[in-house]
Amino acid sequence: MNPLLKLGLEMGPLLVFFLVNNLHGLFFGTGAFMVAIVIALALSYGITRAVPVIPLVTAVFVLIFGGLTLLLADEVFIKMKPTIVNLLFGAILLVGLLNGRLFIRILLGTAFQLSERGWQILTRAWIIFFIFLAALNEAVWRNFSTDTWVSFKVFGVLPITLIFSFALLPVIMRHSNEANETKSADLHES
Repeated sequence: MNPLLKLGLEMGPLLVFFLVNNLHGLFFGTGAFMVAIVIALALSYGITRAVPVIPLVTAVFVLIFGGLTLLLADEVFIKMKPTIVNLLFGAILLVGLLNGRLFIRILLGTAFQLSERGWQILTRAWIIFFIFLAALNEAVWRNFSTDTWVSFKVFGVLPITLIFSFALLPVIMRHSNEANETKSADLHES
């Protein structure tokens, strides 16, 4: 899938959430977010005939916590959703790491060829990052207005994630070279 289209499908529902929240408040924004995320998943499936795992898990949590927010008329649920999702992703990566299953490799293995050590470093980094995002979400929603929290979700998390991802490029490059050198050595020995 085209990377810009993928970004649009992942960020589109958040932008809808932001816009509708600004015009009509959090509850309407939450409802619009729920509809938009289902549409984005359907479009993604229609284009690729596959549903990406992370957006699917996120959508399930948006629907559960968004539904609770609307059903109980309590905005706490939608505000806690990012905390729970980030902790879940961090926990999944940690359990995988402890059991020798590097789920980051499963998700990104087609994009990068890294040494085993490289995948372990990336996994640890993402575990820490997901915990950081969970703590940051808690700090923002508990200490700032709802509108500030929504703006942070839309305009803060993506840049933070991009900066974090770019900060990992030296690790990826270093361990990509090691993986390529190992493959090259294996070919020469054959």
